[in-house]
Amino acid sequence: MKLICIGRNYTDHIKELENEKPTDPVVFLKPDTSILLKKQPFFIPDFSDDVHYEVEVLVKINKVGKHIDKKFAHKYYDEIGLGIDFTARDLQAQLKAKGLPWEKAKAFDGAAVIGKWVPKSEFQNINSINFSLKKNEEVVQSANTELMLWKIDELIEYVSKYFTLKIGDIIFTGTPAGVGKVFGEDQLKGYLEGIEMFSIKIK
Repeated sequence: MKLICIGRNYTDHIKELENEKPTDPVVFLKPDTSILLKKQPFFIPDFSDDVHYEVEVLVKINKVGKHIDKKFAHKYYDEIGLGIDFTARDLQAQLKAKGLPWEKAKAFDGAAVIGKWVPKSEFQNINSINFSLKKNEEVVQSANTELMLWKIDELIEYVSKYFTLKIGDIIFTGTPAGVGKVFGEDQLKGYLEGIEMFSIKIK
């Protein structure tokens, strides 16, 4: 099982971090060890003083596929979820400045929150799903999947050129603007169409 993450998929987030708008999806991986265990708090790692939350819509792959055409991509998933791509922003900045990979800043233990799953059939249009993140009951991120530069089926087509997708693989589809630092005792809650998908305590 692998976590395939998409960076820079929302224009407002690209501007927020003063990044260059990509011509193709930005792809990176997280190992399964980065998954935060259910009902466990997120512990801020000792190697970072600036860990950020990034709420993202998730897609769970339901069958093996390679070189998947966009018109067939919808057959490769039947559940939509919500999660967090925790990022050690200070460490990421250091690595980017040196032209080095991001894994230490993105793929550390506990850096991936995976909430509940909802059948795809419950959504009228997966390309128009509202989602949000609350920090201590205040909305800090709010967006709709229609704002993605590359929609879910396009991401599946693109990613499957490079990686064989297997049952249980999860795609993190990118985060909108509003990312920010977490502090001890913060409470993060994620919502998909107003339904709470996860609740995480920060330690």
